Amino acid sequence: MTDAQDGTSGVALWRRVADSIEQGISAGLYASGEKLPAETEIADSYRVNRHTVRRALATLAERGLVRAERGSGTYVQAAPIAYPLRARTRFSEIVGAGGHEPRAELIASSTEAANRDLARRLGVAIGTSLIRLDTLRLADRMPISAGTTWLPARRFPEAGKVYQRVRSMTRVFSHYGVTDYRRKSTRLTAGLVDARDAGVLELAPGRPIMIVEAVDVDLEGVPVLTTRSRFAAERVTFVVDN
Repeated sequence: MTDAQDGTSGVALWRRVADSIEQGISAGLYASGEKLPAETEIADSYRVNRHTVRRALATLAERGLVRAERGSGTYVQAAPIAYPLRARTRFSEIVGAGGHEPRAELIASSTEAANRDLARRLGVAIGTSLIRLDTLRLADRMPISAGTTWLPARRFPEAGKVYQRVRSMTRVFSHYGVTDYRRKSTRLTAGLVDARDAGVLELAPGRPIMIVEAVDVDLEGVPVLTTRSRFAAERVTFVVDN
């Protein structure tokens, strides 16, 4: 027998290791969100080398059963978060209500001119200056969504700097005197993650994502933002509230 294949069964060892760990997850041996043993421990347990273990874990990640955190280890994929889509959709409130710790990170901010589609969504003229925010939202250190948000620059100048400091769109709006806002429209589609978002969301290239395009308005019905969020499909379950 070699480390690549079991001569008796003809089954590659990395697949046997992956299947065994998957059975352990299904049986509850490894709990949701639990850190798996180190690669060396798994290798010793199955009497294989670390290369075989890495291939097995990569396979499990492609199946959506585990996720690797750089510098930390490999964790059992947590159960999907119930994510209601309603008139007041607030990421931190939704994630916190499910017993998870929400976190937001600003990846980049820039200024760009509104194209025809963005101008239509925000009710502004084509070419109007917009603030663009590229963000990442996490629950318990697990990436949930990568988002791109556009706001009118005239109404929300330096919004990128404010978001970097407060890490919350609700707090950004409060900074500019917008006391509340609500969802005007939501468009939900499915897709496959591209290379850029795959790295940010810690997904294998080609994994399914859910794309949420939305427009939010203030209490007077004036659009304050439009956003395009890409959610890791296996990490959320969308619930439409009537």
